[in-house]
Amino acid sequence: MLTNLYIENIAVIEKTNIDFTRGLNILTGETGAGKSIVIDSINAVLGKRSSRGLIRSGADAAFVSATFEDVSELVQKKLSSMGYSAEDGTLILSRELSVSGKNTCRINSRPATVSALKDIGEYLVNIHGQNDNLELMNPALHIVYIDALAGLGEKLSAYRSLYRELKAVEEELSNADMDEAERLSKIDLLTFQIQELEDAAITVGEYDALTNEKNALRNREKIAKELMRARLALDGDDEIDGALRMLDDASDSVLNAARYLPDLESASDRLSSALYELQDISRELERAMDDIDANPGRLEEIEERMDLLYRLKRKYGDSEEEMLAYLDNSKNELKNLTDYAFNREQLAQKRDELYQKAYNSAKEISAIRMDVAERFRKDVQNEMAFLEMSNVRLEISREEAPLNTRGIDKLEFLISTNPGEDPKPVSKIASGGELSRMMLAIKTVLSKADFVETLIFDEIDTGISGSAAGRVGKKLKQLSADCQALCVTHQAQIAAFADNHLFISKSVHDDRTFTQVDALDEEGRVHELARIVGAEEITESALNHARELLRSSN
Repeated sequence: MLTNLYIENIAVIEKTNIDFTRGLNILTGETGAGKSIVIDSINAVLGKRSSRGLIRSGADAAFVSATFEDVSELVQKKLSSMGYSAEDGTLILSRELSVSGKNTCRINSRPATVSALKDIGEYLVNIHGQNDNLELMNPALHIVYIDALAGLGEKLSAYRSLYRELKAVEEELSNADMDEAERLSKIDLLTFQIQELEDAAITVGEYDALTNEKNALRNREKIAKELMRARLALDGDDEIDGALRMLDDASDSVLNAARYLPDLESASDRLSSALYELQDISRELERAMDDIDANPGRLEEIEERMDLLYRLKRKYGDSEEEMLAYLDNSKNELKNLTDYAFNREQLAQKRDELYQKAYNSAKEISAIRMDVAERFRKDVQNEMAFLEMSNVRLEISREEAPLNTRGIDKLEFLISTNPGEDPKPVSKIASGGELSRMMLAIKTVLSKADFVETLIFDEIDTGISGSAAGRVGKKLKQLSADCQALCVTHQAQIAAFADNHLFISKSVHDDRTFTQVDALDEEGRVHELARIVGAEEITESALNHARELLRSSN
């Protein structure tokens, strides 16, 4: 469960430390005091999308950390799969937002990514905000609630794998079903391109080698001049001795001296080796000079070859490797086109087989769904009756749809708000208060199958007042017996059920707004409930009414 939330430089909150307890944690305060900022901070540390606009004006960065204790075995397994651990059952998530846009995230003091926070956050907290009620207005999302209760994760994953494979084969088959004239035109083009590339006989690294050779030939006069100088230095001429002659003389002299001084044998051997090496270099220089003069038309050949490779590069790839890959792909594509009838038959057969497998999987999922849907309908209707919606009748309509990512079911919630009326789509007849209570009823039913241990309700009391609000408070209290619950509310009837009542207030100092969060004691709760009720003055009568709310909620 969430035990602590530390917030620094988030909007109007300069710095605050909030402790949460088991059971029902209620957050109240005046409009604009910062209740939504607490929820925004929790969202941020759970890896949800957050903007730099959250950072307090004048600050360079904002920081949020959340401490969870007694995390479940499921959470610990998830952490382990991600390379983290919480051996003592304690988990600390943190995130720093900077004005530069950089995020610094940590899981138990170890560096992490925003996506890692999001992955583990889904196992820790489920946040229900005001906008979630709008999900009930979208029939396409109704099936999600049934699937959540049915625990269809693995079966849906297996089905979607089949469905993706089916769509890929269908796309391939569609590409194969091109117009015959288009197919023949494509065959002609590929045949020409393959022939052009094969005639070119491209080799990897050829263009670079030709470039080097071209540079050498363009500078052959300079090269020949330098080679002549080098050979003259090595071989000499009629007037001067070259290095080879002098080295040969030196070798003979040291060899003669070594007859009398054996220690010079090593020097003699080294001189001989040097002589052989220089002789080999001289021969190599001679060959190089012969090569330069051997083919005067070579430069023209190189330029023609490079021009061909350049034109082919513009058509088929920026390198020899890319052009050769284009050649291989073209050969494969040509084979598929020329083997059109056989390939199409194979594809059609594969498509039919995959369709049947996917359809059978979807049928199995549908059967499970409809069994769970009836249980879901009854349980939600019972919960709505508790929330003073006893006249509301819930039905779940089903139509078989073409195969899609969720199978073959099209589900929609229908309700009748008065006896004798036919059920109609939720989006057409439900009021704001009914949507809020219906969503709470759904969340209550789903919580029994949910692995998340902390539920957060952000102003779930929209459109609710009076005794209905009291029923909502009681339901939240019941929920918190099985999991930790946090609720932002404006209703005293709901706040009265708190196990831990947190009051959010703001003040202005030196033209800056500051927000703080305080846990209320018994007397503090009495005064806060009296304020929420709407008394302009906190009279003894208002306080007595608040005390009665507290007494009746316990």
